[in-house]
Amino acid sequence: MNPPTFMVFTDLDGTLLDHASYSHAPAHPALEALKARGIPVVLASSKTGPEIAVLRRELGLEGSPAIVENGAGLLPAHADPQPGGEIYQRLRQGLESLPQELRAPFKGFADMGPDGVAQDAGLPLEKAQMACQRSYSEPGTWSGTPEQEDRFKAALAEQGIMARRGGRYLTLSFGGTKADRMAEAAADFRAPRCVALGDAPNDAEMLAAADIGIVIANPHGNALPDLADSARGEIRRSTKFGPEGWNEMMLPLLSEWTD
Repeated sequence: MNPPTFMVFTDLDGTLLDHASYSHAPAHPALEALKARGIPVVLASSKTGPEIAVLRRELGLEGSPAIVENGAGLLPAHADPQPGGEIYQRLRQGLESLPQELRAPFKGFADMGPDGVAQDAGLPLEKAQMACQRSYSEPGTWSGTPEQEDRFKAALAEQGIMARRGGRYLTLSFGGTKADRMAEAAADFRAPRCVALGDAPNDAEMLAAADIGIVIANPHGNALPDLADSARGEIRRSTKFGPEGWNEMMLPLLSEWTD
């Protein structure tokens, strides 16, 4: 089988999905054109395997892998997610090995359970249940002091565990970014070129590592800074938001690279 001309890696919320409605309908013309030409579209998100598998099926993208848990893992093409597993168990064991003074202020998703996550994150219970089905990382809340947090992170780092703060949660993992997983997936497909799309600061590494990084306009602030100096390839920016911007940028690029 010949390798694809290029691959597309896309963030979800605010990029392929509308910020408010979570609709991907405006991006359908570009998505269908990509599928017709055999171009893999890889979903890249902080979502878990069970969460992203639902959307991957809905979009008809089962033939592409998906980047899950913010780059901590990769869900292979056509594979069903397998929550838990050896990596997640090692992560939890490392957490439980800490002194109680450092362990107690961190309340992970496994400690909260689906009901607690639903209440804390404002999610429907069904979505909270899927958010708890983790394989590579453990988000949680922190109730200790900044000094304790520094010691918590240092103690975990001795075990190879990173603690990275996001908008709401402190997330533990053995490392890995969307950019790392992008390189891994592209190597599997022998794809010479990669296009990445995103709208938020946590997409910056992936956009900078792509041959073309596309910044989708974000009406809610948290705009990406100028990436030109750090980018491996070219950086482009949409004028429209969310899936409309996705379609705006991908249709011309598809003509540019395949016609």
